[in-house]
Amino acid sequence: MQQRDVIVLGAGIVGVSTALHLLARGWSVLLVDKNAPGEGASYGNAGLIERSSVIPYSFPQGLKTLIKYGLNRRSDLRYDPFYLPKIAPFLFKYWKASHPKELHVSTQMMLPLIEASVLEHDAIISEAGCKNLIRSRGWIEIYRSPQAFADFLAGIKRFDAFGLSYDILDNESLARRQSGLNDVAGAIHWLDPKTTISPGNLVKAYADLFERKGGELSYGDAGSLKQSGNGWQLTTNDGPVQASTVVCSLGAHAPVVYEPLGYQVPLGIKRGYHRHYTTHGDAWLNYSLVDAEGGFTLVPMSQSIRLTTGIEFAAPNAPANCIQIKRCEQKARILFPELATSIEDEPWLGLRPCLPDMRPVISKAPHHEGLWFNFGHAHHGLTIGPATGRLLAEMMSGEEPFADCTGFSIDRFG
Repeated sequence: MQQRDVIVLGAGIVGVSTALHLLARGWSVLLVDKNAPGEGASYGNAGLIERSSVIPYSFPQGLKTLIKYGLNRRSDLRYDPFYLPKIAPFLFKYWKASHPKELHVSTQMMLPLIEASVLEHDAIISEAGCKNLIRSRGWIEIYRSPQAFADFLAGIKRFDAFGLSYDILDNESLARRQSGLNDVAGAIHWLDPKTTISPGNLVKAYADLFERKGGELSYGDAGSLKQSGNGWQLTTNDGPVQASTVVCSLGAHAPVVYEPLGYQVPLGIKRGYHRHYTTHGDAWLNYSLVDAEGGFTLVPMSQSIRLTTGIEFAAPNAPANCIQIKRCEQKARILFPELATSIEDEPWLGLRPCLPDMRPVISKAPHHEGLWFNFGHAHHGLTIGPATGRLLAEMMSGEEPFADCTGFSIDRFG
């Protein structure tokens, strides 16, 4: 039977980054997934390395706002009414954690990870030799309504405390950076973030680096994990493997590991869609665009424009529902009329793993020796995956963590 120091479960951005950081610290690492690296949510996101998202995506507050969302007619959020009773406990915890005092706590806990996001990616990108997949142009936040734009500008100075760089754009200055946009009251160009033209290929490049440096990749089912002697055993396509340590970095699928072991985590799933489009003639997007009111993104990928949606609350295993992406597509065609035909017959559907307090689990298992967790990154998996991989590797190796890790413990859920 094969022996390794550590098995990392999950070959998305979080798992691959964790595996790289452990390998750099001298661990013998086996990275295991059902699928090839860079699939799932790591493939389907908007490709933003989001240094400017210093305040977590919180639950709407205020009765008027809640009524608007309750009507279930918006493009940024949709819910399946029949799924609400099941997701209600999570939503209530999410709403409570989004109150200003609690949101401030989560913001401060997440801030070191957000601040490290671009630097941690840059280090891996340089070593992996995949700078061709990265753009250092930031992204543009679009406002259609003059009132919504004015409301945002009234509070924009709060971002100065985070050291963020941005340009405020009126229609004329926006047109100089991106032609062909309609129905825009104004925009913010966030300058610090980076973007990738292929998030799936970026993760694959990181995984290739992992293998070049001596890490091993195998395929297997995390559900086969079991305790064995003083360690853990997993069945892979290459046979059984034993290790003293296991890291669960399975994102939305993490319950397959922690639930049989008795851990109760209020993990909620936010579903999201994307679809790719051609453009008319030689029209193209120079920047990734985020429609602040519509809740969707239009991003230039390697050969097409990717439209990604906001949040859908529905059963994780329910079939795709095209209502939300059709609403977003309708708004996107008004914003960017050069959007042409869709490439796929059906939209892609992915799952975002979210905790109600808007911060991931980066933690040792309190009741099982040698078991560690790194999951629940919500909207920021691509952004902070390398930073959380570093943080966990430091914790596991007995180093001084670069950030306070107490707020990420699995114990916080009781």
